[in-house]
Amino acid sequence: MSHSSTNTNIVDEKKFSPLTGWLILPIALGLFFGGIALFVVTLVTLQHFIPLISAIAMFICGLISFAGFMAIAPNDSRVLLLFGDYKGTARESGFYWVNPAFSKKKLSLRIRNFETGSIVHPEEKNPSTGQITRQKSRSSGKPAKVNDRDGNPIEISAVVVWKVVNTAEALFEVNDYEDFISVQSESALRNLASRHPYDSEDHEVSLRGSITEICFQLQQDIQERLDKAGIEILEAQISHLAYAPEIASAMLQRQQAGAIVAARTKIVDGAVGMVQLALEQLKEKGIIDLDDERRAAMVSNLLVVLCSDRSTQPVVNTGSLYQ
Repeated sequence: MSHSSTNTNIVDEKKFSPLTGWLILPIALGLFFGGIALFVVTLVTLQHFIPLISAIAMFICGLISFAGFMAIAPNDSRVLLLFGDYKGTARESGFYWVNPAFSKKKLSLRIRNFETGSIVHPEEKNPSTGQITRQKSRSSGKPAKVNDRDGNPIEISAVVVWKVVNTAEALFEVNDYEDFISVQSESALRNLASRHPYDSEDHEVSLRGSITEICFQLQQDIQERLDKAGIEILEAQISHLAYAPEIASAMLQRQQAGAIVAARTKIVDGAVGMVQLALEQLKEKGIIDLDDERRAAMVSNLLVVLCSDRSTQPVVNTGSLYQ
């Protein structure tokens, strides 16, 4: 029971209100330079040993107090620990002073984004000098290759926009929250792609035809995985979606065939309507009276003219209607 209570206290973010640094700065400077001045005067005047000890103590106190100053930029924070004990998080920007024994972990609250499939290159330092030789960076995303619900191999990637909302959970619940976000987002994207077809003809949710619903589902899926890490997912958008190269040509031909069939169906529907309208108007206005055979011939000719994908050549009949 005590272990569960301790764990809850660790991950729940607590607000910490540090002292303003402008109030402590004159005191720290006074101790530091006052100790130096008293030390010099004591040596020059050859006074007793006690003022010398006081000078050294003042100098050390002033020097240590400088370690308590910290400057927090807007949308930034400091997580404060005292010998491993979480004391709170300072979120307000400004110049502050805290206990010099506090360890101050910087954590950004800014909105960030990344593309799934990208690789994080860690910061590199020179082992001898400790100087940073390469800053932490992230490579461009590489689409994930996964099978959709119908078993077709596809390539898919997404852009995820996120920010830290609970600094304690982000630091203490997971080992590396940025890597955790990357891995869980990739996993959620693959799972989502396997639950839906790439394309659909019966108006069901598909990856290509229902992009708004798919992006909303992806955002919810990622958020569920990151709730315990103190991360809020603001947006998740599909940035790349295509058939895998080995089937892309065949799928393109299938899409083209489907488009041709759909276009032909629409043309035929329109042509039948036009022929029906023409026959009805001829009959209503009494322009010509056609028997069944001639009506069938006229319908056939009109359908050929209207449905043909090439220009028709007119033929002039100089004889009677039945010749």
